[in-house]
Amino acid sequence: MKIDVLSLFPEMFHGVLESSILKKARDKGAVDVAVTDFREYADNKHKTVDDYPYGGGAGMVLKPQPIFDAVADLNKEGSKARVVLLCPQGERYTQKKAEELSKEEHLIFVCGHYEGYDERIREHVVTDEISIGDFVLTGGELGALVIIDSVVRLLPDVLGNKASAVEDSFSTGLLEHPHYTRPSDFRGMKVPDVLTSGDHKRIAEWREEESLRRTFLRRPDLLENYELSESQKKMLNQIEKTHRSDV
Repeated sequence: MKIDVLSLFPEMFHGVLESSILKKARDKGAVDVAVTDFREYADNKHKTVDDYPYGGGAGMVLKPQPIFDAVADLNKEGSKARVVLLCPQGERYTQKKAEELSKEEHLIFVCGHYEGYDERIREHVVTDEISIGDFVLTGGELGALVIIDSVVRLLPDVLGNKASAVEDSFSTGLLEHPHYTRPSDFRGMKVPDVLTSGDHKRIAEWREEESLRRTFLRRPDLLENYELSESQKKMLNQIEKTHRSDV
């Protein structure tokens, strides 16, 4: 995968891209990430990329010319890149969107600052507008890093265990079950007996039930559109009864 990022602050990306899974993915050639200061594309001698909004108002607005030219330059030779605008007005980012983007060959992220973007950028350049949550950041850089991390870890052979990404919270539609490791008894706090039983069928059932329990207690909204199997319906019914009796 090829990822290009357009930002006025490229230095914000260096530490993250040179660490952990993202660094390993780049080292093994699974992804090529380049960050470009789109101020370089400004066609005026002062390299300004923003101006006052027509009609008045607070803040500055990013001019269309630098973004148009930068995207055209990066998207040449018919690469048909997905151009992602980081924006509080965009669709809420989800694991499903990460999985969708991970199938693309070329992504371009546009990170804005100031009051906003010239509307013509939205209308004629971008393919996706994404928000990572209902809050406002200083710029799009942190949002772009969040999306890049979540997408790259889904690429083939990036994670050491192929099952890791498949079993993650949200990938199955439910929150992930609890995890434990050695020692089995830590200061009197013991690992559930089923996990040390060696009975893989019982372990799988326990994990499925705990995944449902955690989702019911923490994110019940996820269950509204989740298609439960008959066995899961029985599990969830028992979980609800137990919860009511405990309250």
